[in-house]
Amino acid sequence: MSSLRNAIPRKAHKERAQPHLRRKFGLLEKHKDYVIRARAYHQKEQTLLKLKEKAALRNPDEFYFKMIKTKTVGRVHKPESQANKYNNEELMLMKTQDIGYILQKLQTEKRFYFRVSEIERLNGMLHSLDNQSSSKHVYFSGNREETREVHKKVLELGNPSAFKDLPKVILRY
Repeated sequence: MSSLRNAIPRKAHKERAQPHLRRKFGLLEKHKDYVIRARAYHQKEQTLLKLKEKAALRNPDEFYFKMIKTKTVGRVHKPESQANKYNNEELMLMKTQDIGYILQKLQTEKRFYFRVSEIERLNGMLHSLDNQSSSKHVYFSGNREETREVHKKVLELGNPSAFKDLPKVILRY
């Protein structure tokens, strides 16, 4: 029987709207908005109570060096100036250490880039170990006359290795 009860649509209960006479006061606060606001308020209240209790139980003989090194300006604690914290010798030492660190990093990067360029150079040498020219020329000719002319030009230039790339059909005359 419970399945028949679920088949009947139920009325959706909505929160009431702001009355017309109170529209000038803005939106009517809904319950969910009130819950969020109330939780935030109680949380702030609890933190204030904890801080008051902590202040009440504070040891009056407590001492921190920061109590001496800060000034109260307008009920706000301000730390003393840190400008003259180091003398000239300490500053020079820190600067030389910084420069040394930068030079060390520069050397390691140079070594790394040298290795990369060295590897590229060695790869280039491996590529040309076969003594074959890396460029391949393809010659097209319509007849044997043109083939002879191309052959003569290559021989005049003195580069017979470039002529090895010619197809066997063109080499025959």
